[in-house]
Amino acid sequence: MAAALALACGVVHAQPAAPGCGNLANSFGPHDYRTERGQPLYLVESAHFTPQVEALIRGATARRPGSDIDYTLRAFPNHHRALLAMVKLAEAAKTPVPPEMRYSVDCWFDRAIRFRADDYTVRMIYAGYLGRQGRADAAKQHLELVAERAGDNGFTHYNVGLVYFELRDHERALRQAHRAMALGFTRPDLRERLTAAGRWSEPTTASGAGAAAASAPAGSASSTEPAAAGIAASASGSASGAAGRP
Repeated sequence: MAAALALACGVVHAQPAAPGCGNLANSFGPHDYRTERGQPLYLVESAHFTPQVEALIRGATARRPGSDIDYTLRAFPNHHRALLAMVKLAEAAKTPVPPEMRYSVDCWFDRAIRFRADDYTVRMIYAGYLGRQGRADAAKQHLELVAERAGDNGFTHYNVGLVYFELRDHERALRQAHRAMALGFTRPDLRERLTAAGRWSEPTTASGAGAAAASAPAGSASSTEPAAAGIAASASGSASGAAGRP
């Protein structure tokens, strides 16, 4: 994942696959987790991504959960909760290839990003994983892209700040907190964490205006995405107080 990623939005099936990560063709789907929330999602989740699978307790169609998460991610490559479960499974097993799954963690994210490069929640989950693997530079590539594309979406800027904080990049976390505040998003969690770390400072009027200007509309992140705060934070082991929509 150290290579720079394409910035195109929308369907990006033409984007080349990383070696060994497979194409996206599938007998069922692939479907977009953000927009196809009806019967296709119900069929997959009820048969394969059950609460027990998501919690890594047991499989739905096999003894262990890996094969069911595998099926879910082939049908919905950008299924946020399945990506989280896949990451947790790999981290619990201390292996880059989750047990009973055909691809590595990096490959599953490569597939999700190839499928929908504009799904910023996927990139934030991946950034959290990369950070925990000691790959902060690669993580920051994703976060910089999301911040650049977030436009006037204060919620997304805030979420990016949370992940920067988990990477111990307090300067960028503070900058994203200021951007979110300038856009009217005032949830206190990130400010409280920065304060506890001794890295909080109030934005000046000038810096607040600059943050709003830097976040101006071009290609803003979709506000219809599921709550990335909870997703990104739980991916980095700090979900408390971050879940849910604003």
